[in-house]
Amino acid sequence: MTAPPDIGAYPHVIDIATRWMDNDAYGHVNNVVYYSWFDTIVNRYLIENGLLDFAQGAVIGLVVETHCNYYRSLAFPEKVRAGLRVAHIGRSSVRYEIGIFNASDSAACASGYFVHVYVDRAQRRPHPLPDALRQQLSLLLILP
Repeated sequence: MTAPPDIGAYPHVIDIATRWMDNDAYGHVNNVVYYSWFDTIVNRYLIENGLLDFAQGAVIGLVVETHCNYYRSLAFPEKVRAGLRVAHIGRSSVRYEIGIFNASDSAACASGYFVHVYVDRAQRRPHPLPDALRQQLSLLLILP
């Protein structure tokens, strides 16, 4: 496994509160919660930048692939930070990369990605990324 990424590798960072219910029987945040945080940072970024109308938008993003590496556990009531970057912008797809951090540490507790394929809401067929989406996401694009 590779070393955990540093928070400085993510151009967009938000705070996320852990909740009592996030802990599992082993006393740490359950793995499924990390995927919820992935979804939260991406969709919050899209909504706050006027790029996602989840109720009526003609073009929507569907998750087609996910992955997560876990480096260190988190537990309620720790404060969490999530970092977001974009690794690839295709014709109709985007690969988002996310880091999850304890708010007092710069090394990730977990990192991963998910891929959205943008589709026409009615037909569920791939649709080219809208120009505004492509432009805004290019601000988060990391170059190899």
